[in-house]
Amino acid sequence: MAERRRVLLLGSTGSIGTQTLDVIARNPERFEVVGLAAGRNRALLDEQAERFGVRAVAQGTTEAEALVRDVEADVVVNGITGAAGLGPTIAALETHAVLALANKESLIIGGPVVKPMMAPGRVVPVDSEHSAIHQCLASGARGEVRRLVVTASGGPFRGRRREELRDVTPEQALAHPTWSMGLMVTTNSATLVNKGLEVIEAHLLFDVPFDAIEVVVHPQSIVHSMVEFVDGATIAQASPPDMRLPISLALDHPHRVADAGLPIDWTTAQSWTFEPLDDDAFPAVALAKAVGAAGGTRPAVFNAANEQAVHAFHARRLAFLDIVPVIEAALATVPEPTGTVDLAAVLEADRLARAAADALIAAS
Repeated sequence: MAERRRVLLLGSTGSIGTQTLDVIARNPERFEVVGLAAGRNRALLDEQAERFGVRAVAQGTTEAEALVRDVEADVVVNGITGAAGLGPTIAALETHAVLALANKESLIIGGPVVKPMMAPGRVVPVDSEHSAIHQCLASGARGEVRRLVVTASGGPFRGRRREELRDVTPEQALAHPTWSMGLMVTTNSATLVNKGLEVIEAHLLFDVPFDAIEVVVHPQSIVHSMVEFVDGATIAQASPPDMRLPISLALDHPHRVADAGLPIDWTTAQSWTFEPLDDDAFPAVALAKAVGAAGGTRPAVFNAANEQAVHAFHARRLAFLDIVPVIEAALATVPEPTGTVDLAAVLEADRLARAAADALIAAS
């Protein structure tokens, strides 16, 4: 019997974290939790530590980075939300562990720093879309890939015209039809900022140019993404929406964990539909593609301004339709640094973008 994989879990009290622990609890012969880190929910963190017999526990980003450096692990799961995950991602890549990456923002904003650190096989995506692409790419050689097709549920406002989004509330934005996620990711799914971020992540993970990455709306969320090859074949990964499947694949890559998720019930009649993205109602994807193509610190500015705008929206200080314009204005306000884009430049761009976004929100 193979030795159990030692798992260090960052963001243990969030949506990804709790589902990761569920996978581990159901497969104790394959996985062992050696460290846990979380943000504000200390009570749940302590409960998790007691349940899994974990002594190495951290609270806050700085402590999480130290935990990654101090605790020997085979897999580091970065389930932290937002830009706060950048430091822990870098710390994980400085170890010998596999990085199971659920914190897309750390790769997106830190691309110039993180990308050179990504040795083959060291980073396994946890996002369902990127896990799907990762699986589909096994069907052919990289030179045979024509394009990636990233699916989107369309969020709670799918089918609405732009003018119909003017008065939507935070409560409506959080009513996602398919997935159960945290406040930031759920809101980003409503604006489709999340899908824009996923396009940038796909580019960085799989080295596919932006003009060969397409977003298609698939409201059933059964087909998690597809890869089209040069001969016309399109390979899709399909399964009921359940994050435990991509989590399990990242935990034990390249092996599969039996019964990690439920399979499709082929005895039940069902229909899968695909629709083009409405760029007028949801301009975030096109903006993200332009930002990703520009590179440098532009993705960091995009992400930071969005985070501030989302918080303002939930504080009812900003309208839903003003979230993307705040991002655009911040991109126009914060200059691109001269010279090499290093970690300090990324962090400074993040700081300036948040300040610019806050000023724009206050003036709106």
